[in-house]
Amino acid sequence: MHPNAALIQRFYTCFQKRDAAGMAACYHPQVQISDPAFPDLRGPQAAAMWAMLAERGKDLQLEFRDVRADDRGGSAHWEARYTFTKTGRKVHNVIDASFEFRDGLIVKHTDRFDFARWASQALGPMGMLLGRTGWLQKKVQVTAAQGLAEYSAKKR
Repeated sequence: MHPNAALIQRFYTCFQKRDAAGMAACYHPQVQISDPAFPDLRGPQAAAMWAMLAERGKDLQLEFRDVRADDRGGSAHWEARYTFTKTGRKVHNVIDASFEFRDGLIVKHTDRFDFARWASQALGPMGMLLGRTGWLQKKVQVTAAQGLAEYSAKKR
C-alpha cells in the first residue's frame, strides 16, 4: 500500500473512533479543506471542524472504502450516518473525497456530496424545497461558520 493511501486510511480510522487529534495529525499545517458546508477552511480551522463534528456526532457511524493514492494525490469514498443536531433528523451522507499531499501529510482535502440530498434529510421540507438553491447553501455555510467560531472560542 502506498504511504499516502495508508495516511488516508489512518485519517478515516481516527474519524471512526472520533479521534480528532489523530485526524489533525494527518494534516499538513497549511492544509486547506472544502466541502459544500465549509467551503474554505485552512490550518487550525480544519482541525477544529473535525473536532467539533467528532464531539457533537454522538451517534455518528462512518464507513470508508476505495482508498487510492500516489505521491501527489488520492481519493476515497466515505459515508456518514448521524443525527443532525439542529433538527434531530437522521442523515445518511454519501461523500467522495480527493486529497493532495505535501511532506507526507494531507495538504488539500476536498469533500463532494449532493447538497440537495443532504438538505432534504437534515432540514426536512425546507431542505427539499430549497436544497438546490444557492440561497440555502449560503445560509448553511454562514450558520456552519458561526457554529465553528463559537466552538473554537469555547475551546480556547
